Order: sequence, then structure tokens, then C-alpha cells
Amino acid sequence: MNTFVHFHHTPLGWVEISSSDTGLVALKLVDSKPQDHQNPLQPILDKCCQQLDEYFEGRRKKFDLPLDLGGVSEFYKTVWKQLLQIPYGSTTTYGHIAQEIGQAKASQAVGQANGKNPLAIIIPCHRVLGSQGKLTGYAWGIENKIKLLQLERNHSPTPPGQLF
Repeated sequence: MNTFVHFHHTPLGWVEISSSDTGLVALKLVDSKPQDHQNPLQPILDKCCQQLDEYFEGRRKKFDLPLDLGGVSEFYKTVWKQLLQIPYGSTTTYGHIAQEIGQAKASQAVGQANGKNPLAIIIPCHRVLGSQGKLTGYAWGIENKIKLLQLERNHSPTPPGQLF
């Protein structure tokens, strides 16, 4: 399996985007783009960069990218697929996700799967809050979670309301 890497600048900072031949593998927030990074842009990575730009401009509400989620448990995949169902500009809780996947008592496990999401933003784990709508951890930092939620609320068709 080939692995391709590209660095893309976003309003949150530099993002390292990795893909296989078949789909996106990971997005990581990094401090800077390596000076010596010269990989040509592979089609999946190019499409990802375009869609990230559209998202941050408020023009993209849902990503249309192939994902390569191999090597993780079926439970994690189930949780991540459920995260993809959270509407743009909306939030839900770990407990609600657990109920939606038919494992009402698994909210902590849902939280762990959420924390292991390798494709933040693409799989919108930032839209998940703790019980009673409290902000909880986010791999890219709470400040970035707030920025993403505010971005979506500002471009959502529904009137802005309380974020959390």
C-alpha cells in the first residue's frame, strides 16, 4: 500500500493530510510544514485540500471523500459512521451517539472512539459534546473545537444559538 502525504494551511494552522491509494487515512494538526516536503499532490489529497478550503469558507457542509479506515475495530468504525450523520452546525452528546448505535451504556467507549478519530473535521468529532452539552476534550484543542463550531453556526441555515 502506498502512502501519500501533503501539508495544507488552514485557518487552524498547518494540517498534515495522509492518504493511501484508496482513501484518506489521517489529518493531523502540525506546527509547520517541513521545509523539505516536496511530494506531488495526489488526486485524493488535492480533492481533500479543495474541500477543506470550501469548508472553511462556509461553502461546504459535508465532505465527499473516500476514506481508508482499515486497521481499527468495528466499534470505532460504527461510531465514526454515526459521527458522519451529525448535521452541519449541530451538536450532539456522547450518550446520544451511544443510543444511536444501540449501545446506550457505552458513552465512555464512544468518547474513546471519538478521541481516536484520525480524520478530524472530515469525520466531525468536534460536533460531539459531553453530557448536558458541556465542552469536552478535542484532539486539536478546545479552542479549535470552539472555532469549528462557531464557523458552522455562522454558516448554518438555522439561526445561530447557544453553542454548548
